[in-house]
Amino acid sequence: MTRDIAIQTASAYFDNGGFVRDLGRRVTFRTASEAEDSVGVLSDFLEQELRPELASLGFEVRAFANPVAGCGPYLIAERIENEALPTVLLYGHGDVIQGQDASWQPGLSPWELKVVGDKIYGRGTADNKGQLTVNLGALRAAMEARQNKLGFNTRIIVETAEERGSPGLNTFCAVHANELKADLFIASDGPRLNAQTPTLFLGSRGIQNFELTLTLREGAHHSGNWGGLLRNPGTVLASAISTLVDAQGVIKTPLLRPSSIPASVRESISALPIGGNPGDPIVDADWGEPGLSAAERVFAWNTLEVLGMECGNVRKAIGAIPPTAKAVLQLRYVVGTDLDDIEAKLQQHFINAGLPWVKVNASIAMAATRLDPEHPSVIQAARSIQTTTGTKPAILPNLGGTIPNDAFSEVLGLPTVWVPHSYPACSQHAPNEHILGSIAREGLQIMAGLFWDLGEPGGAFFEQKKTCA
Repeated sequence: MTRDIAIQTASAYFDNGGFVRDLGRRVTFRTASEAEDSVGVLSDFLEQELRPELASLGFEVRAFANPVAGCGPYLIAERIENEALPTVLLYGHGDVIQGQDASWQPGLSPWELKVVGDKIYGRGTADNKGQLTVNLGALRAAMEARQNKLGFNTRIIVETAEERGSPGLNTFCAVHANELKADLFIASDGPRLNAQTPTLFLGSRGIQNFELTLTLREGAHHSGNWGGLLRNPGTVLASAISTLVDAQGVIKTPLLRPSSIPASVRESISALPIGGNPGDPIVDADWGEPGLSAAERVFAWNTLEVLGMECGNVRKAIGAIPPTAKAVLQLRYVVGTDLDDIEAKLQQHFINAGLPWVKVNASIAMAATRLDPEHPSVIQAARSIQTTTGTKPAILPNLGGTIPNDAFSEVLGLPTVWVPHSYPACSQHAPNEHILGSIAREGLQIMAGLFWDLGEPGGAFFEQKKTCA
């Protein structure tokens, strides 16, 4: 009954083929939540795959409908060893994006697991079935090593609409706060900093999408007869965007900039390398906010990206001034950015800039979250990972991307610690999605060690809950 036995058991689960077998079975469920009529297969995944697995670990399992009609259901599992013990809430999502079957490499299918060298291919292997399988395998290993105990209480929530933006999750967590009550949240999603570096992240940047539209007149008009007389919507739209962000990617308006970078955040990411690994794009050194490191630009600052623009027909342009133009912009933002009433504020911004024809619609939004890197749970988790791997983990105050962390950090009020088991070049959301076997195996070891340490009496993960043997 030792920590080493827990780690050895987790390693054996990978080495004897158990991990690939279990993940392969889960990949065959075509749980693409964006597909029409997906609720049935999403329910099947929870009922046929996860319920038996969790029941075998001693969890009481219940399924719940999504409060948003047409979106996938939830599963809550609970395992209470002693009411006096602290409780950990775990999370994962069982849905995936569309398979994009025809675009995969010859011999590969999104719905059939295939191992090629260190790469384990299949839709959901990285996002998120593979990472969920790592955590469940590690949980079992820690439990077996402690003779069917963990030393803490466990609750698990699995959603099936994450790839649709987690509609209903905040409402569900608010309604079921008692069933999800815990002292610490731990989950796995997203990539490590790189394939070699164990990583913790503590929240995510938020998303705010904007649609900018101009409708200046009915129909197009000959550019020779009317050029110089009619306002061109493409020109106006380009000018409007240039009042928000410049040609080097620097956000110009304070409406979309964060207030500052906290010292603890700057310290935690100051030495982190970005890019330079196989599969990574070449970083543009002169792009983005001046005076910041590459890591600070991704993890501690805001970025405004143009996701799409339309004006006329670029595939077959004609000699006419178009009547309309449209652009979709996306702000990835950190904690400390005030976006209250941002649609009206941006509308006024364009009026003040002499561009009243530009209409703003603030659409998709997800909140920014961040746990202080100096939080005791972060310190203990980092110590646990270093003990297991011999490597000091990278600590990201928030992911550069966006996950529904606010449901847990804000709605449930939990400290949130994410331990990812993927890497940046995993082709997440693309053809040929895969997880690296080497990372999955190390992830099993990391999580088995972490679950063991969470169950140690007198541990420092939990600030206020008193532990008992």
